[in-house]
Amino acid sequence: MSHTPREELESLRRQIERHNHLYYQQAQPEISDLEYDRLLQRLIELEQQHPELAPPDSPSLRVGGAPVAEFQSVTHRVPMLSIDNVYDEAGVREFDTRVRKLLEPGEAVEYFVEYKIDGVALALIYEAGVLTQGVTRGDGRTGDDVTHNARTLAGLPLRLQTESPPARVEIRGEAYMANSEFSHLRAGQIAAGEKKPFANPRNATAGALKLLDPRLCAKRRLRFFAHSAGDLEGATFASQSEFVAEVERWGVAVTPRSRVFRDIDSAIEYCHQLLEEIPALDCEVDGFVIKINSLGQRDRLGTTARSPRWVIAFKFEKYEGVSQVHQIEVQVGKTGALTPVAHLEPVEIAGTTVSRASLHNRDELERLGVRLGDWVVVEKAGKIIPHVVRVEEHRRTGEERAYQFPTQCPVCGTEAVRDTGGVYIRCVNAACPAQLREGVRFFASRSAMDIEGLGIKLIEQLVETGLVKSFADLYRLKEQRDRLINLERMAEKSADNLLTAIEESKSRPLWRLLTGLNIRHVGVRTAQQLADRFGSLDEIARQTVEQLSQVEEIGPIMAQAISDHFRQPAMQAQCAELRELGINFGSGQPAAPASGPLLGKTVVVTGTLRGYSREQAQEAIRAAGGRPGSSVSKKTDLVVAGEEAGSKLTKAQELGVRVVSEEEFTALLQAPGAETNPGARAVEATDEAPAAGAG
Repeated sequence: MSHTPREELESLRRQIERHNHLYYQQAQPEISDLEYDRLLQRLIELEQQHPELAPPDSPSLRVGGAPVAEFQSVTHRVPMLSIDNVYDEAGVREFDTRVRKLLEPGEAVEYFVEYKIDGVALALIYEAGVLTQGVTRGDGRTGDDVTHNARTLAGLPLRLQTESPPARVEIRGEAYMANSEFSHLRAGQIAAGEKKPFANPRNATAGALKLLDPRLCAKRRLRFFAHSAGDLEGATFASQSEFVAEVERWGVAVTPRSRVFRDIDSAIEYCHQLLEEIPALDCEVDGFVIKINSLGQRDRLGTTARSPRWVIAFKFEKYEGVSQVHQIEVQVGKTGALTPVAHLEPVEIAGTTVSRASLHNRDELERLGVRLGDWVVVEKAGKIIPHVVRVEEHRRTGEERAYQFPTQCPVCGTEAVRDTGGVYIRCVNAACPAQLREGVRFFASRSAMDIEGLGIKLIEQLVETGLVKSFADLYRLKEQRDRLINLERMAEKSADNLLTAIEESKSRPLWRLLTGLNIRHVGVRTAQQLADRFGSLDEIARQTVEQLSQVEEIGPIMAQAISDHFRQPAMQAQCAELRELGINFGSGQPAAPASGPLLGKTVVVTGTLRGYSREQAQEAIRAAGGRPGSSVSKKTDLVVAGEEAGSKLTKAQELGVRVVSEEEFTALLQAPGAETNPGARAVEATDEAPAAGAG
C-alpha cells in the first residue's frame, strides 16, 4: 500500500517523537542509533522535497536550521528571580521559621525537594502546545531569544503531548550537558589543539546556547530538565507537584527524584539521601532546591527585590581532583548487589586523601566508560561522597584496558542476576558469605542493633568458622563460648564483653531491629515510623501494601518492598528464631503521642558527657519528647554542654540560646512526665535511609 508524502511525513514524525520520548524520558530505547538516524534522514529528505509540508514543530529542527544574524532581547512576563542560598541545615531551618512566621499560625506547610541542576536557566514558551520561543534568564528581567538553539535540545518535545494544551505555558528549567557528552566534547577540543577547552559542562552549555548557528548547538546534544512555571494562560495549578506531574505527562523531562514532604525535618533528611544518590546522575548538581509546594501560599509569601520568599537553595561545596584508575574491584553488599569500586592513585581532595571511589553499578560503569588506566575526575560533594564524574578522554594513550563486569558473584560463584526493571545486578545466593558478612555487620552497626565490640574482622572470623550463619546465631554464641575464645585476638574477657553486649541488644527498641533486618529502602526514620504506627514486628508483617502506603512518607515502591520482605519464607523463619531467642518484637501497641519535659524542643549536645554516650543522650532527648539537633541556630531551644565543648557552645552564647550542664540535663530528664530508656543507644542525628535500591 503506497502512502502520500503527507502521510509518510506524519508517520515518520510520530515515530521519531515516540523514540525520542523512549530514549530521553523513559531510558528504554527500542531501536538502535543507526535505525533512528535513518528515520530522521528520511524525514529531512521528504521535507526538503516538500517544504510546504514541514511544520514549525518538526523533529528535523533538532539538527539545526539556518543561523540567526544576532540575538534579540526579550522581556520576561514574569521575572526570573534568583534564589537565596544556604549552606547548612541551620540555614534551612531558619528558612522554615521565616515561612511559618509569614503564614497563619499553625498553618500546614508542604515542601517540594529537588536536585539543583548546575546548568543554564532557560524559559520555554509553548503556545497552543507548540514550542514558539526559548529565552535565557539574562538579568532576570530580560534575556536573549535562543529559540533556534532551544529547538535542538535532545528529547525536548517541540509539540506538547496532549490533546488539549493550554493557550500559553512557560516552562522554566535548566539546559545542561551530560557529563558523558562533555567528556567527548573536551577530548575533541584538546585533540583539535584548542587553547581554552571548556572547563566544565555548565560553561559548555552556556557557550552552546550563545551560538548563532543552531547546527553547531545541535552537535553539543544539550538536554533540559523542567522545574517551575512562568507565565500561564489557560492553565491553573494548585501546587508545584501538580505542575510537575502535568509537565511530565506532556513529555517534558522534569528534575529527577523530586518529592513532597510535610515538614522541614523530612525535607532535610531527603536531601541527605539525594546526596548519596548523586553518582547515579549523568549531570552536574550543586545542591538542592526546597520550595513551598502550595502555589497559593507562594502568592501570599511573595518576593523580595531579588528573590522569592518561598524557596531556598540548600547548596554544598564541590571539590574535585584528578586521579588514575589502577584497578576496579566488585564488592558484594548486604542485599547481594554487586558494586564496582575504582582503586585510584591517592589524591587529596578537600583535605582528605581519596584512594577509592564507588562506580555505583554496571550501567554507571558503562555510561562513564571507565577503563583500567584511565585518568578520571573525582568529586566530593559537600566533602562527603567521593565519586567519579567523568573520564579525561584526552589523556588516553591507547594502553587503557576495558573492564569486564563479572557474570557471577566474585565471592561464591553464583550467577549474578539483574533486578527486574532495575539497574542493580545481584548475587541471589542467600547463603553467600559476603552477603552474610555485610548483613551481620549492618545488623550489629550503631544505626541498628548497636552491638559494641562486633567489628568487621571478628564478623569475618565468625562467618568463616561457621559460628554465625544468620542473625539468630549471634544470640546462640553464648553456647559456643569456648570456640569464641579461641578465635584470633579473642580472650575470655573480650569474649564475655561481646556476649554481654549481644545479650543487652535483645531489649533494643523495635525500630532498631527493623533497621537491622535490612529491608530494602527502609532506613532509620522509616523504621521509627513503622514501629510507632504499628507497635510490633508481627503487626507490621501482617500489613498489606495498601495499608503500609498509608504511613507518612512510605510510597508504593517502599510499601511493596516491606510487604515482600516479610513474605519471604527465609525471613519468616529468621523472625521466628529471633522471637524464640527473646528479641524485642515490640509491645503491640502503637506509640503514644509524644510527651515529656523536652516536648517540641530542639536540643543540641556538644562536648563529652560523662554519663552518656552521644547516642544515649540523643535517645534520651527523643524519649523526653525532644528532637536532637546537629547544629546550633536561632531555632535551637537548648544546648547541653559537656567537657571540651567547642564552637557550638560559642555560637549558642552568641545567639542567646539556653545552655545547660550535664547535671542540669539529667535533672530535666528526671522531671515529672519524663520518660527514660536507659538501655538504648541511638543513631547519630544525621543518619538517614540508604539510597533507593542500594545494596
